Amino acid sequence: MKYEPIIGLEVHVQLKTKSKMFCSSKNAESDIPNVNICEVCTAQPGTLPVINREAVRKSIMVGLALDCQIAEFAKFDRKNYFYPDLPKGYQISQFDYPINGKGTLTITVNNNERAIGITRAHLEEDAGKLVHPEGKNYSLVDYNRTGVPLLEIVSEPDIRGSEEARVYLQELQNIMRYLGVSDADMEKGHLRCDANISMRKQGETKLPPYKVEVKNMNSFKAVAAAIEFEIKRQAEILDEGKTPPQETRGWVDDNGATVSMRSKEESMDYRYFPEPDLPVLHFEKTWIDEIRRELPELPNARKERFIKEYNLPEKDARTLVSYKALSDYFEAVVSEFDEWLAAEHIKFDAEDHAKHLKLASNWVLGQFSSLLNQKSINPGDSKVTPENFAELIKLIATGKVSQLAAKDVFAKMFETGEDPSNLLESMGLAQVSDEGLILDAVKKVILENPKGVEDAKANPKALGFLVGQVMKELKGKGNPQIINELLKKELLS
Repeated sequence: MKYEPIIGLEVHVQLKTKSKMFCSSKNAESDIPNVNICEVCTAQPGTLPVINREAVRKSIMVGLALDCQIAEFAKFDRKNYFYPDLPKGYQISQFDYPINGKGTLTITVNNNERAIGITRAHLEEDAGKLVHPEGKNYSLVDYNRTGVPLLEIVSEPDIRGSEEARVYLQELQNIMRYLGVSDADMEKGHLRCDANISMRKQGETKLPPYKVEVKNMNSFKAVAAAIEFEIKRQAEILDEGKTPPQETRGWVDDNGATVSMRSKEESMDYRYFPEPDLPVLHFEKTWIDEIRRELPELPNARKERFIKEYNLPEKDARTLVSYKALSDYFEAVVSEFDEWLAAEHIKFDAEDHAKHLKLASNWVLGQFSSLLNQKSINPGDSKVTPENFAELIKLIATGKVSQLAAKDVFAKMFETGEDPSNLLESMGLAQVSDEGLILDAVKKVILENPKGVEDAKANPKALGFLVGQVMKELKGKGNPQIINELLKKELLS
């Protein structure tokens, strides 16, 4: 590429609190418009805002998770602009003294680590929502969302492509969910993203003299597609010897394109000034330290623990922790599996134990995740309990069911929630481990397949054909380990 994209993201995270940012109205979604409102969030004359302490605490949690500098003093400001969904005519936000200052988020893209700088993470209130009835020449306003606490996380212009932007967003979403501060669902508007995109020639170090802001992206896919579109659009303008205009553009998903909305505002356009009805915040170190101690395990720490404690490959651990509900489920399965080992007084050596946990990981990331996606449900909503999942892993580990048959059992478990041992019996899929029965099948296969025997003796890799024939003879129920051992023994005799 002749040009290098320079990208910074502004991510708005809707915080989970019982009430709104500056009033006691419920912070809750509703299909009925204008039910979670009050005199304060609809800006009735004579009303005054009161700061939501829990929103401040959750903002500091995020700041600590992103290694931000937590301010000793912070204040709120009025950001002035006029729009139908902003009843006060201004938004209470933070300008020059935010709660969270500079920080860092490290992401991994194509096995390379990239440190993305965080400029700030400041607290503000959300605006309402405009509704445009189809076929009508008017718009309606729903104020339910007005005043909901938002944390705006602003990155440095350190992102260099659509894939880095996507990974950065997913990592942020995951951290919010681990912290429990937000559901961070983009489709529901809990996490919203604006992208500032510009281009410079390869090798240049100065920031470009312009930037284009892109709005209205409601999925990771849309963010990546919008960035790719802008990279191409701006490169074409630069090739003509022109500079792209500094503007705000909107992403139109149906067209796969951005469209101009307005010239981009500068901070002076908002006429910021300190919010006179709210006090300056002073954060005592003891309170910050208390919040720090209460932080849960974060994705990177959990990934490192999975690698160290469970001996999982780095790729498996990273994939598991990228979805908190799935990694929680996996941990519950491991706990149930280890409880069974203790109850049965069974001791595997470290290598075998790691092998069985890897098996559990494979099943959670493979068969289980596939069925969850097909049904569009979360792990916690599955009928397969961690206890029954662990029992299936135990049955595979002890050779009572083959991997192939286990897939049929698991599919039934997912459908009905039944116990795998009972299903194994009722479905007639119990694995044959009787050496006498297997030996009879091995001898029969050797007798009937002289060419296969000749190939296996010449090349050990060709043994797979004979294993398959024995398995076929045993109707897919033979223990493959025993089959392999007996076949090798018979071929040598």
